[in-house]
Amino acid sequence: MLFILHPPLHGVQSSARTGLEGADSLDFAPYRAHRRILTASLVGTAVEFYDFYIYGTAAALVFGPLFFPESSESAQLMYSFMTFGLAFFARPVGAIVFGHYGDRIGRKSTLVASLMLMGASTLLIAFLPTYAMVGWVAPLLLCILRFGQGFGLGGEWGGAALLAVENAPPGWKARFGMFPQLGAPVGFIAANGLFLILGLWLDDAAFAAWGWRIPFLLSAVLVGLGLWVRLKIGETPDFAEALEREAPVAVPIGDLLRHHLVATLAGTFAVVACFAIFYLATSFALGHGTQALGYPKEQFLLVQLGAILFMAVGIIVAGYVSDATSEWRVLTWGCGATILIGFLFGPSLASGNWALIFVGLAAALFVMGLVYGPLGSWLTGLFPVHVRYTGASVAFNAGGILGGAMAPIVAQALAEWGGTPTVGLYLALAGVVSLLGLLMVRRTVTPA
Repeated sequence: MLFILHPPLHGVQSSARTGLEGADSLDFAPYRAHRRILTASLVGTAVEFYDFYIYGTAAALVFGPLFFPESSESAQLMYSFMTFGLAFFARPVGAIVFGHYGDRIGRKSTLVASLMLMGASTLLIAFLPTYAMVGWVAPLLLCILRFGQGFGLGGEWGGAALLAVENAPPGWKARFGMFPQLGAPVGFIAANGLFLILGLWLDDAAFAAWGWRIPFLLSAVLVGLGLWVRLKIGETPDFAEALEREAPVAVPIGDLLRHHLVATLAGTFAVVACFAIFYLATSFALGHGTQALGYPKEQFLLVQLGAILFMAVGIIVAGYVSDATSEWRVLTWGCGATILIGFLFGPSLASGNWALIFVGLAAALFVMGLVYGPLGSWLTGLFPVHVRYTGASVAFNAGGILGGAMAPIVAQALAEWGGTPTVGLYLALAGVVSLLGLLMVRRTVTPA
């Protein structure tokens, strides 16, 4: 079927049309010229994802018995993952709200607001009472703050991606767009590295009693750093030029659904694979590996820290190859690889062999880099400037519900049904869904 998007894809494949459009892939001058912008897009996203990941790690390790003690061990983990998934349902709501202001008043101020909301919600989790202290009020407060985390993050990724891509010189959109993506492994390393240090420093009783609160407290320092960087940047050239041509649309989400519904659906499906890989290889693998499979917590965290480096490598490779070929092509390769990884992930996790576990996690996260790295330029390029913040944010975060919120829950159910080797079937399905999303807009790509 031929889908016609109007207006056409705004630069989504521009770098693919004529190679690198004269830009030498080994030339670092554009990075140096825009280092403040790129730093702001990376650091802010790293802070936001650090906040998000420390929740995921705590959910896998301690939130079950602390907030749902009256349930069985398996049910505790399931409830804990459900609170983790709650933020994914808050993210599209945040995407609509922050996207509205990002498309009407600008990228910079909206990014600052999203960071502050995310940071405040994370910091308050550090002071939460447990179920033993206040009963059912404890999980209720946890859910409210988790919703606040997701609401803030809903406005983060799209704005950070636009900050990088809308400042990119010709032929550099994918390489600039990879910088917000690199914030994900940076935030993960900071989060899990801190949990690893705490695990080595504290015994299990001290960690469960108060040690888990420390990462949430330290988020205040990182949020301050992110705000300091972002307050020093200006508005993007694309948004400034769009304001000079015409007034912002009154309701960006309405315009998006009326005129860009196919692009929004395609983007939503296309991001499912990256969310599914990440949250299965991190939060689910950690919780299932340390509880159901009995792997030592500190050793598993160390293996994950090593494996996450392959995600960063995948993002960088994807950025460079996307500018040399096309974002669509790299994403397609990544989706095919996701399907293959799906059949290998579960058996490697259940193998009991640390080398195989590491290879399985590293391979999955490298593929995650391939399906995540090009999204900054590909997804934002699906939409015109006047609805780009809303469009990219809604598509990205709606896809997070399918790929991220459901991943640990479905994987846990699959593990209980058919054992650990079956959990990767969800990855294979996610790869198929994302591939279908890419095919929805394939015919709109035309040569320059």
